[in-house]
Amino acid sequence: MTGRFQVLSITDEAAERIRSIVDGSDDSLQGIRVGVKNGGCAGMEYVLDKVTDPDPKDDLVEDKGVRVYVDPKAVLFLLGTEMGYEVTKFRSGFTFNNPNQSSACGCGDSVSLTPVDPSALEKLREHA
Repeated sequence: MTGRFQVLSITDEAAERIRSIVDGSDDSLQGIRVGVKNGGCAGMEYVLDKVTDPDPKDDLVEDKGVRVYVDPKAVLFLLGTEMGYEVTKFRSGFTFNNPNQSSACGCGDSVSLTPVDPSALEKLREHA
């Protein structure tokens, strides 16, 4: 990691998967964007998109040789999250170990998230 403040951390497995997505792309893929949206039975869902044209408003996480862009509307919901990647017998995909998650639905695709106090985020950025 760089010495500056980062919204989330990336496991080695997630970095490897992001690298394979970027390297396997035939366009000018820069990384992936993480966000949240309203939906699902628990209230919110994580959203992942490919990034070819980065938005300067996104928070950029550069770690382990990959780039993850965080939607500014999601920062307060994702602060402190560890982004991972797992392969099991029945599914493979990105995982989010999020301290702001208060519950999840049985299907695992929808979560309930509590945003961080914006003043706490500002303090973290000031001390980075």
